[in-house]
Amino acid sequence: MVRLRNVVLLQAVIVIYTFSSVLAKLASGQEVFSAGFVMFYLGELAVLGIYALLWQQMIKRFELSVAYTNRAMALLWSMLWAVVLFHDRVTMKNVIGVALVIVGTLIVNGGEEEAR
Repeated sequence: MVRLRNVVLLQAVIVIYTFSSVLAKLASGQEVFSAGFVMFYLGELAVLGIYALLWQQMIKRFELSVAYTNRAMALLWSMLWAVVLFHDRVTMKNVIGVALVIVGTLIVNGGEEEAR
């Protein structure tokens, strides 16, 4: 059985992963190889390294199908960061697309549960 604490930890790891996209976006706004660009780029690499280590710990706690189902939430978190940090506009198509991906992933992985 999946405990709520573990699901919250998994989501925290996924949130950390989405910060790499935020740093990539910030790097893209800098002159290539400028101090700001290098700082954001190195930050992105550091976040990805931390995420890789944490992800390994998460897949010890969850079946791989469950862990990857939750990774679909990265789309939702990324859309949230786009709105909050970069003031991007979210369209109904964005919302429907993210919802379809999340629901589709849940359905695919839920089907595996029934087959066991």
